[in-house]
Amino acid sequence: MSWDSLAVNAATIRGVEAFRVSCEVSCSGGIPGISIVGLPDGSVLEARTRVRCAIRNCGFELPRLHITVNLAPAELRKTGTGFDLPLAVGILAATGQIPRGGLDGLLFVGELGLDGSVNESRGMVAYRHLADSLGLRLVCAPESPVGPDPQRTLGLSNLSQLRGGAHRIPTLDAPVVSSVSSVSPEPLDYRDVIDQEMAKRALVIAAAGDHGLLMVGPPGSGKSMLAQRMTSILPPLHNSEREEALLVHSVAEEDIGGLLAGQRPFRSPHHSISCAGMIGGGRPVVPGEVSLAHGGVLFLDEIPEFASNVLQALRQPFEEHEVRLVRADGLYRFPCRFSFLAAANPCPCGHLGDIGRECRCSPAQIEKYQSRVGGPLLDRIDMHIFVSRPDSRLVVRDEQGTGSDEMREKVISAREYAAWRRGREPSEGRPTVSSLSLGADARRSLEAISRQLGLGGRATVKVASVARTIADLDHRARVSREDVGEACAYRERSR
Repeated sequence: MSWDSLAVNAATIRGVEAFRVSCEVSCSGGIPGISIVGLPDGSVLEARTRVRCAIRNCGFELPRLHITVNLAPAELRKTGTGFDLPLAVGILAATGQIPRGGLDGLLFVGELGLDGSVNESRGMVAYRHLADSLGLRLVCAPESPVGPDPQRTLGLSNLSQLRGGAHRIPTLDAPVVSSVSSVSPEPLDYRDVIDQEMAKRALVIAAAGDHGLLMVGPPGSGKSMLAQRMTSILPPLHNSEREEALLVHSVAEEDIGGLLAGQRPFRSPHHSISCAGMIGGGRPVVPGEVSLAHGGVLFLDEIPEFASNVLQALRQPFEEHEVRLVRADGLYRFPCRFSFLAAANPCPCGHLGDIGRECRCSPAQIEKYQSRVGGPLLDRIDMHIFVSRPDSRLVVRDEQGTGSDEMREKVISAREYAAWRRGREPSEGRPTVSSLSLGADARRSLEAISRQLGLGGRATVKVASVARTIADLDHRARVSREDVGEACAYRERSR
């Protein structure tokens, strides 16, 4: 005796993308059991036990047949627990226990509990993107975080709901976020940071031009407070930025509540982080902190304490805004366009340059400490500032400084002017000194200061780029000598 075979639409995650998989189920005589072929990993093979228990506990029968499951294409490695649901649906439909009608237009993703309940899987936003691109409707757990537009998504809470057919599965009504959301109840404001107006000016420039910023200063000067409020002065996320960030956070199993609320991500990894944790890796390959900061801010506090190999791995993401990881099964790409902030003490004791406090570190200790970051990485950080300790009298009086609203208006205005200016000029790809509209005096000043400071080609272009942003803040088409002077002041690293 033979039985008909059946194919159910499924998918697997690779990097930040979901790829279609055809879950082909065929029943035949022989020793009862379930065989899965098509490069399944351990979690996919374990689905046999979960599916067997779920089918029986929902009142269905598991026929005493040999069931062969082929996950096509066979050369693509299949990972994750999202194959539980399509495997169970295929077995039930192939054995005639649920109607087959309408299954062709659905994409099934979900992990099964032993009682038949359907649970969410990693990367639900990526699965929704795949379903939309294929013209299918995604079927998943009702609590699955699929993103901001769930109208084409169906919520299946238990396997027993399939008795009435696919047309009985209800549609999700609203975006679902996790119960522990990362939405900040009260956004932090720069008004709380006292006596740091020069640092706030540098942060406005960094936010307006997407420049990296290194803050050096003694303990208690407010470096972390300044960094933690950076997202409050950035413009709202564009739809394309949010979709990319949602994909990255979803496949990394991070909460997407803040992104759905319009908040830019803020990532501040501990200095003990590994290289794989920073740029991505593992098995399966998942994005790292630089990609989780996509569209937002990456802040490295006490940057000299990070491992050297971790810091040097940031060089390529800085330049190309993309992480490329080559593994045995191919190339993985992760987006990583972020605003970079870093903080460091000037010396091991932290009091070098601190007014009123004496530094007890030897010159050799200071040089060794400051060299931990490495010249190649420092050269890629556009701006360097010294953050002094705030005046204690102003702190006691609880005086307030420039707030986030005022700073954000300047950032948005500068970005809009820069976009208008670039729209009138021919695009030349990466910025060069000649494409940044420097005046004659500004050019001569840049040449003189570059020779005096011994700046290389990359550093010279970065100084000119910062000067261009300073001019954009004032809506000036030409970069002046004063703009170059201020930009060079942010480049000088001498103590």
